[in-house]
Amino acid sequence: MLPVVLCGGAGTRLWPLSRQHYPKQFLALDGERTLLQQTLMRLDDLDSRPALVVCHHEHRFIVAEQLRELSVSDADIILEPVAKNTAPAIAVAAFHALKNDDDALLLVLPADHLIKNTEAFHAAIAQAEVLARDDKLVTFGVVADKAETGYGYIKKGNRLADLGFAVEAFVEKPDLETAEAYLISADYLWNSGMFMFKAQCYLAALKAQRPDLYAICEAAVETMTTGTDFLRLDESVFSRCAAESVDYAVMENTRDAVVVPLDAQWSDLGSWSALWEISEKDPAGNAIIGDVTLHDVRDCYCHASSKLLTAVGVDNLVIIETADAIMVSSKDRVQDVKQIVDRLTEAARPEATVHRQAERPWGSYDCIDQGERFQVKRIVVKPGAALSLQIHHHRAEHWIVVKGTAKVSRGDEVFFITENQSSYIPMGVKHRLENPGVLPLEMIEVQSGSYLGEDDIVRFDDSYGRY
Repeated sequence: MLPVVLCGGAGTRLWPLSRQHYPKQFLALDGERTLLQQTLMRLDDLDSRPALVVCHHEHRFIVAEQLRELSVSDADIILEPVAKNTAPAIAVAAFHALKNDDDALLLVLPADHLIKNTEAFHAAIAQAEVLARDDKLVTFGVVADKAETGYGYIKKGNRLADLGFAVEAFVEKPDLETAEAYLISADYLWNSGMFMFKAQCYLAALKAQRPDLYAICEAAVETMTTGTDFLRLDESVFSRCAAESVDYAVMENTRDAVVVPLDAQWSDLGSWSALWEISEKDPAGNAIIGDVTLHDVRDCYCHASSKLLTAVGVDNLVIIETADAIMVSSKDRVQDVKQIVDRLTEAARPEATVHRQAERPWGSYDCIDQGERFQVKRIVVKPGAALSLQIHHHRAEHWIVVKGTAKVSRGDEVFFITENQSSYIPMGVKHRLENPGVLPLEMIEVQSGSYLGEDDIVRFDDSYGRY
């Protein structure tokens, strides 16, 4: 069995924690491990091959770092130059899998789901494997425990032994009255977006129903380039692909679709109210994360990332604080958070897409202050890591070491600076910053100049292939 972990998606309904350049699958929302890491950890006791991760190329270093934290070194990572939804992503994974195994069996898992009962999850996988090896296209339907309007549904058809059911119909997200009727009937399951099928069977169904997608994905894998750490799809080929979900492209149009019920404390964490439901709560029903002080508050989700968050005399709210944004919503209206993100995107506000703290393959930086002709950043460089050899045409930089030791290349000079020492990098001078130590290097960088954008950079040498 080959696990295929789909690591796309923007997670806009969990804004402002989840953003386009750092979506929810990379966040630790219910513990120390991120949702991506939990997805991989659930595979530990399965008889499976190393996972294949499909993600956007902008997230490649985040994925690689989170795999490294789990000591996962044998997973393949396929980079999509543009997001094209699940049908093409799975097709690319299927074509790649067939290079090594004509009988490849794929277990397709979104990277941003929560499953608390791993034992029940594995039992459902065992049932699905029997059906998938019999050339069925299997999806997992979550046993509904409430009338949920935020999920699509699957209507069960004829029972297939004790393994699952034929799929009678896929149903769009219902209104509340319809969802309540579905719950009472027990004939409907939530559509989880998880699948199992042979790579050959999936591609045969895709070729029959969407030959255009099939041909483009086949060509994209044939022209895929292999680097040290990543497999890169050719943008000129893959960008021609239509954005299509696997449900629309294949599952709704095949007679071989079957569903295996899953009762494993599953959630797609698709809203703040869903996160409140699975969180530990105080006696007043409040889920509290971070530095939070409350008085006479009930049934709220309060998350503080960088400041003290306080609330008095409110109930049924979601209150989220990050370094650059605050979001307050009724728990009953959290599905509308996406409307805020849309408005911020239309206004070209950076808060829609990026956090103030930016992750990089060498570490991270946090923009802690800025004004006309200056910007101040807190920089953390991982042990043994190095920034690219680069120049800036419009700004100079002052580096002050707060913790650790920095190796500085400046023009023809190479020297070291330690705690409480500083260095000046003039405009237009080639330079590089490295951490030669075994502990993180922490620095304050003061930039000054006429233009301070991140695109004022020319790289000459980079360990991570960024030019």
